[in-house]
Amino acid sequence: MPDPGPSPLQSSLPAAVASFGAHVLAGALAVGVEPAVGAGPVEPAVGAGPVEPSPPPSPAPPVPPALPTGPPVLTPVPVPASVPDEGAAAAAAPQPRAALERILRGPSGLGTASLHWARSDAPAAAGEADAPDAPAPAAGNPIPGLYHHPVPEPDPVRVEELSRRIKAWALDEVSLYPEDWEDQFDGFSVGRYMVACHPDAPSIEHLMLATRLMVAENAVDDCYCEDHGGSPVGLGGRLLLAHTALDPVHTTKEYAPDWEASLLSDAPRRAYRSAMEYFLQSTTPSQADRFRHDMARLHMGYLAEGAWAQTEYVPEVWEYLAMRQFNNFRPCPTITDSVGGYELPADLHAQPAMQRVIALAGNATTIVNDLYSYTKELASPGRHLNLPVVIAEREGRSEKDAYLKAVEVHNDLMRDFETAAAELALACPVPTVQRFLRGVAVWVDGNHYWHQTNTYRYSLPDFW
Repeated sequence: MPDPGPSPLQSSLPAAVASFGAHVLAGALAVGVEPAVGAGPVEPAVGAGPVEPSPPPSPAPPVPPALPTGPPVLTPVPVPASVPDEGAAAAAAPQPRAALERILRGPSGLGTASLHWARSDAPAAAGEADAPDAPAPAAGNPIPGLYHHPVPEPDPVRVEELSRRIKAWALDEVSLYPEDWEDQFDGFSVGRYMVACHPDAPSIEHLMLATRLMVAENAVDDCYCEDHGGSPVGLGGRLLLAHTALDPVHTTKEYAPDWEASLLSDAPRRAYRSAMEYFLQSTTPSQADRFRHDMARLHMGYLAEGAWAQTEYVPEVWEYLAMRQFNNFRPCPTITDSVGGYELPADLHAQPAMQRVIALAGNATTIVNDLYSYTKELASPGRHLNLPVVIAEREGRSEKDAYLKAVEVHNDLMRDFETAAAELALACPVPTVQRFLRGVAVWVDGNHYWHQTNTYRYSLPDFW
């Protein structure tokens, strides 16, 4: 066998942009996105308005010719060797805030109307009243001072149909819950949740991909960890066996039938197995492996929280936030491209900058859950760890002060998420990246909308 030679170095963001070439442009046109002609690594994001012409660049060394094999690549625009007026150049350079606003507006041009999703054009500042053209107020009350973006009410036709289909799946296909849990299932309002989070889904079946997984994840949490018989005792073994419904066991012919039978032995495993089978039918291998990886992260977070519960340990605030980076909503926004019917290529998804954006989105949305579920958890048996409880214990604050500090932590995470997304949009102006970033941002907004409006589950503390 000939020597294959050294492995290529890990690609950087500019190299990842360049590696896509003509087939990226074809994919962009297929979804109605108009890439900017001559776009380089610092051009505005897709969806920007008209761009003022820049002065011609200084002469630069010629670009080496492309290799004779493989698809053509996007060649970055040469950067001038010197800038006569650094102040003017800095003022003219695209800024992260402008990039963020373009992400929120979505793409422009012929055929892009369907890519304008639910997020409002103008981000709402903490404690600031909605803009005059913002969506009508939703049911429920947002947490005062919480930085969030309002969204329109999700399509009621889709909500009704999705709710019908997911209930049929839960009852008829996987026997997920007994009859006396029906009110709780209905009160979860998962159909409204997923339509709000994925307004770009091409069909109800695309929405069902996310909805089955969401319901299955909650079944594992409830039945293994929380409300319906969950316990930290023996949690690791239960989670490991449930995870094999997502990441199959490759074992001997003698023992494989026992493992296969175990996948039907309880409701959480039945739900995981069925939801993953549907997901595999509609996604690529790299998207499926990405999801498995994020679910392993989630299960590791469950184990950390369970271990602290067993030992009655209240973590430091930074320790709690580290745990919440794993025990969080990350698996949901990370499949936004699968639900949208396209794929963010694995090389771009794996970039550290993209990983930071996804992690911050997961962290911020999970603190939203801590804040809205605060009174629900206080009323439940036992001691539930959430950010306000940990801040009160570790920093010696009153319940009110700790809760308000947790709001500040959320707001910092949200702004860091938006800044990171805007910087990535400038650094990597690939159409699928722009669409994925917007999809994650809209998921963040839809998650807040669901928590705010789900008055069946949540109510606010009397701190204002």
